[in-house]
Amino acid sequence: MNSFGTKAKRAEATLSGPRRAPAPTRDTTVAEHLTFALGTCSLGTLMVARNAGGICAVLLGDSRADVMDELELRFPHAAIIEGDHRATRLLNKVTALVESPNTAIDLPLDMRGTDFQQRVWRALRDIPAGSTASYAEIARRIGAPDAVRAVAQACAANRLAILIPCHRVVRSDGALSGYRWGVERKRMLLQREARA
Repeated sequence: MNSFGTKAKRAEATLSGPRRAPAPTRDTTVAEHLTFALGTCSLGTLMVARNAGGICAVLLGDSRADVMDELELRFPHAAIIEGDHRATRLLNKVTALVESPNTAIDLPLDMRGTDFQQRVWRALRDIPAGSTASYAEIARRIGAPDAVRAVAQACAANRLAILIPCHRVVRSDGALSGYRWGVERKRMLLQREARA
């Protein structure tokens, strides 16, 4: 475990089980092209990746290897290219938001997911900085009061840390629950937003 309460991604295979070499196929078509930029912030390593539709991933980790592994797992058929001026500008804007939660930014997002996931993610974006909501509250807000577990799964599927603020979702008793990028990062984000 590291200081943020997460295990190294290489050891935990969180998204699709153990990583294996892909089976040989005839189709070598690249599904999309991603450009990313890497930096550091108070939460550790920060990666912002973009495609033609906008920002498609904001990932947090303890190292370059952590965020690269996660990006490759989430976009297995993408051609991934490091850095250009647009990706770097987006990284700088997201870093500013991490460090100062009241920073006003309007960024193009590629929020790919099921209809249900997108409903959850839109509801999360409506939670103001400094506030929290429970999984049950989010389920009620989207008109699916019995879907509390599915709301938690949609939070876990979020690829856009900070920008889709799943860190603002807590248990019904107000206690912190899991966070894709570590409970300690979630605690830091919520404390910072409460002070802002």
